[in-house]
Amino acid sequence: MRYAYAITGALLLGGAAAAVTLQPPAGAQTAQNEPAAMASLAPRAGAPLSFADLVAKLQPAVVNISTKQTIKVQPQANPFAGTPFGDLFGGGQDQGNGNGGPTTRQGQSLGSGFLISPDGFVVTNNHVVAAGARGATVDSITVILPDRKEYVAKLVGKDPASDLALLKIDATNLPFVRFGDSTRARVGDWVIAIGNPFGLGSTVTAGIISALHRATGLNGAFDRFIQTDASINQGNSGGPMFDLAGNVIGINSQILSPTGGNIGIGFAIPAEQAKPIIDQLMKGQAVKRGYLGVTIQPITEDIASALGLPKNVGELVNGVAPGQAAEKAGVKAGDVVVRVNGEEVTPDQTLSFLVANSAPGARVRLDILRDGKPLTLNAIAGTRPSEESLAASLGQEDDDAAMPDEGSGSAQVGPANALGVTVTPLTPGIARRFQLPAGAHGVVVVTVDPSSDAAQKGLKQGDLIVSVRGVPVATAADMTRALADVKASGRDTALVFVQRGGQPGRAFGLKLSK
Repeated sequence: MRYAYAITGALLLGGAAAAVTLQPPAGAQTAQNEPAAMASLAPRAGAPLSFADLVAKLQPAVVNISTKQTIKVQPQANPFAGTPFGDLFGGGQDQGNGNGGPTTRQGQSLGSGFLISPDGFVVTNNHVVAAGARGATVDSITVILPDRKEYVAKLVGKDPASDLALLKIDATNLPFVRFGDSTRARVGDWVIAIGNPFGLGSTVTAGIISALHRATGLNGAFDRFIQTDASINQGNSGGPMFDLAGNVIGINSQILSPTGGNIGIGFAIPAEQAKPIIDQLMKGQAVKRGYLGVTIQPITEDIASALGLPKNVGELVNGVAPGQAAEKAGVKAGDVVVRVNGEEVTPDQTLSFLVANSAPGARVRLDILRDGKPLTLNAIAGTRPSEESLAASLGQEDDDAAMPDEGSGSAQVGPANALGVTVTPLTPGIARRFQLPAGAHGVVVVTVDPSSDAAQKGLKQGDLIVSVRGVPVATAADMTRALADVKASGRDTALVFVQRGGQPGRAFGLKLSK
């Protein structure tokens, strides 16, 4: 189980942010991690004897962040209302504040952050200062310095997509640190994490960089982290990750854990991607990113087999939003995007990541494979909607819908095919029952052989099969012919597009029965 202490999977604009060494004027306040000051403090190369001097210089710039929240809890109906037992459980009233209305509770969140200027700008994760529950509002944000001084903070700006936020406290002459260049980080480098796990107070942990450009499975344009074995726990979110030169090369964001505690797998947002966002927020600018309007999925081994492609090369388009940049450029469901503006699409460098790095209005060259043949399309990037809008556009699936009787209406259920499923044509009644979008087409799954590959990969009654090997299917006979063509081509795996309820379609590489 993943305990993601980042609400979204994070990452975004490329652009290296290299630290620039400037000679400060005489008497001016300098960063805690000024290179000249750090040179004599950093441990020697290799296994360090001690981090103590380094930590003593950096720790004053790392802060604790807490919020106070108001949470409205909707009442639940009394299950015994109208029965002789009703008075024992609320007198027949809805549970709540006594009159059926919502109750109000107080909540809080804890996290970490770090000062990036002497006048009080603080960087943290967005989820540290965002409402932590549905119906919650954030009443106040407090920043606590290591010397226990407390300040009420103002939220200057936030970017939920990258899980970054910028705060401001009213103070001067504060210790602060600067971003470094995370593009120079290497696997095996020592790193130090400073934060406030579990609200214990300032805590220092050390480890190495375990991986770079790590995808955590959250998907999206910003799922690209520095992985470390330095202990990171709940409450470390928003705190800095330092290299041995004292530079901030990452922002600790989430962990992978079966228990909620540290098991040596933590993730930080790279400075190269965080700094441009923070710079924009500091200027009061909204963060805008490129957008094509497609839903995508990786090329798994089964899908690669069905398409006759190498594994992990490109990403498969399984849906194209009407009126968006991809549709205007001619992108179709079933296309495999292998390069964006000449850069390879890989598991470490996804299509979403590359497109998000394109400015809205920029020309985006897409190298794709369609039916195994190369094709180049040119798109003009749109503006990526908010994460809330994107989530709402996905809709909700309905797992409890019941399948119409097999003999209902004029729809006829075909015999089990080479996938081990029986299907029936889509009718208006079935479309309403399973909340399929207007204009949907295909055949609906009635039964699935439990021993089939389709069952193992999650196909179930009510799923809509849209196409097989890129060929639309409208009847059981269409599907049987398409599967026969797959066998005739010498392949034992078919590329099948499936839609469930209002969710975007998804491709499966399904093995055929022998």
